[in-house]
Amino acid sequence: MRIETCWFCSSKVYPGHGIQYVRNDAKIFRFCRSKCHKNFKMKRNPRKVKWTKSYRKLHGKDMTQDSTFEFERKRNRPERYDRNVAENTLKAIKTISKVRASRYDTHIKKRMMGNKRKELDRDRKEVRQDIDMVKAPSAQNKDPSFTLPKIKIKNSQPLEENHAMEE
Repeated sequence: MRIETCWFCSSKVYPGHGIQYVRNDAKIFRFCRSKCHKNFKMKRNPRKVKWTKSYRKLHGKDMTQDSTFEFERKRNRPERYDRNVAENTLKAIKTISKVRASRYDTHIKKRMMGNKRKELDRDRKEVRQDIDMVKAPSAQNKDPSFTLPKIKIKNSQPLEENHAMEE
């Protein structure tokens, strides 16, 4: 499917849409709608009509240095492919997907590294709040030996931070 651009306003013209005007010198002009075609016939300059893309670029209203515009220009050109280059590209795509997956995994591991301590603190707090569901308050007063066990977790954080978190 070939997507053309309107000669007047530079918008996309999809197949089966718009108007095509062929001049006597065999130059082809494609227009997205009758509005652009009529303005062309009235010999208006698209750089002076405010709603066109060329006007907006000229007057600094749109981004001119966007890489997607260059990609659109390059895409419609027919290119010759070398079989070896295509084969190497397919191999590279597989390795790139593996690298992306491993990077994603390491990213998630780094993000979740501090989570064990947070979860443990959250669980301790919940047990402290709802201790009367586990053991009756009168039994707690009689038997002071009922306390929460202290569990140590290996962590890569410096010792000062660990002491600060426990307090």
